[in-house]
Amino acid sequence: MKLNYKRLGLLIFAILLVVSSWLGIATARSGLAVRSFQKEGIPLLYLTPQGAKAVPGVLVAHGFAGSKQLMLGYAHVLAHAGYAVMLWDFDGHGANGTRLQRYELQQNLDVALQALLEQPQVDPNRLALLGHSMGSGIVMTAGIRNPNRFAATVAVSPTGANVTPQSPRNLQLQAGSGEGRFVSNAERLLAQAGGENTNLATGQGRSLVVIPGVEHITILFSDRSHEAALRWLDATFGKTNGSQYVDRRMAWYGLHLLGWLVGLAAIAPLLTQPQTLVTKIAPVRRWAGLIVAPLAATAGLVLLSQRFELQNLGGVQVGGAVGVWFLLAGLTWLGVLARLPRPTLRAVGLGVLLFVILWVAFGAMAQVVWLQWWLIPIRLKVWLPIAIACFPWFLAVGIVQEHIGVRKRLLWWLGQSVVLIGGFVLTLNFLPQLGFMFLLLPLFPLLMGILSLVAGLLNRAWVYAIGSALFFGWLLAAGFSLSA
Repeated sequence: MKLNYKRLGLLIFAILLVVSSWLGIATARSGLAVRSFQKEGIPLLYLTPQGAKAVPGVLVAHGFAGSKQLMLGYAHVLAHAGYAVMLWDFDGHGANGTRLQRYELQQNLDVALQALLEQPQVDPNRLALLGHSMGSGIVMTAGIRNPNRFAATVAVSPTGANVTPQSPRNLQLQAGSGEGRFVSNAERLLAQAGGENTNLATGQGRSLVVIPGVEHITILFSDRSHEAALRWLDATFGKTNGSQYVDRRMAWYGLHLLGWLVGLAAIAPLLTQPQTLVTKIAPVRRWAGLIVAPLAATAGLVLLSQRFELQNLGGVQVGGAVGVWFLLAGLTWLGVLARLPRPTLRAVGLGVLLFVILWVAFGAMAQVVWLQWWLIPIRLKVWLPIAIACFPWFLAVGIVQEHIGVRKRLLWWLGQSVVLIGGFVLTLNFLPQLGFMFLLLPLFPLLMGILSLVAGLLNRAWVYAIGSALFFGWLLAAGFSLSA
């Protein structure tokens, strides 16, 4: 099939979207000096206003299964407002290949602090801390241990620390309205720290900010959260801020992803050939397999937990267990379907090509926006095993979505999202040690919706399954932390 004028127009439009998105990212960095480096094996990322001199410095710490990239929203807002910001990957996270040992995380912060103090733009007498979730506990502890070093601490989605009315100095607590237990924990910490206090001049300022309409992950991309942290630090250091910067990098990331999907829609007919033989399966089997699959996966994990430490399976905390869950669920679903289309060498090649397209569409910009996408060698080793484990699930999804209309595809997207969320919640009910599976729950509707769109464009179960499994395995290998 040739590329007609309509599809050529789509392809040109897609290119314009991708180019515009990269220009938007470049604009977000305009006026900033950004530098990546390592110190004592810890990957660091430093942002500061160009030409800055003697500005306040801020250490920004990510949470569990996060990375320095996930905290870049705060870093950009603060750097544009005249702060020097240092981010880093804790052990076992992002590009840090050292296995996670919780008692060493404070040492990671100390290394980042030393790196910050070595920067010529930083005023060593004006320092602050900001951390999310696991990182919030680390920064609060640092502020308690050395109250004379840090003038303010911002704890987003706070965990725990031995806060008092005197330390850490000028403590702001933030939590999203959609993360109930973190709100409760923040209220407890506020009471323990002496309650609300707006007198920051004494160093005993205390505040709790509940950010509406966000939960544990989306709070990191919230303008209100960024602004609240900036106002607190400005009040601490007596800064009058004229910055008009609002972090829109995730919007540019979305535009980049849209551009690649539009481009895939333009070239999809060139990648596939008419299929004369369609796998026919009764609707009752399709839906029965989807419903039974999570039950079998949960039961299988419960049985495996009696012999294996699932949370560290494969050397990746929780990620290995997620792969096994998809393996058991996918095999169950395929067993109920009892039909498999025949693979071809062309389908395998197109599946790998689809993975490359998804890898670039999702990851090329993710590396500079929200996720450490480049896999370090130790993570690269677990990628293929996890992808192979996920393959049966995506093959089943590809089979049931071959040659169906838009309405049915929407129904399958909704059904798959509900089943995945319900299945993981059920798993967590029996295996609470896998609690960080909940990080995937908000991603399922969006991710499965995009992959369902891809399935509709290609209409080839094996192509879809190979590309999606390789991509999803990469996402799990990139996201979860390395276990000890």
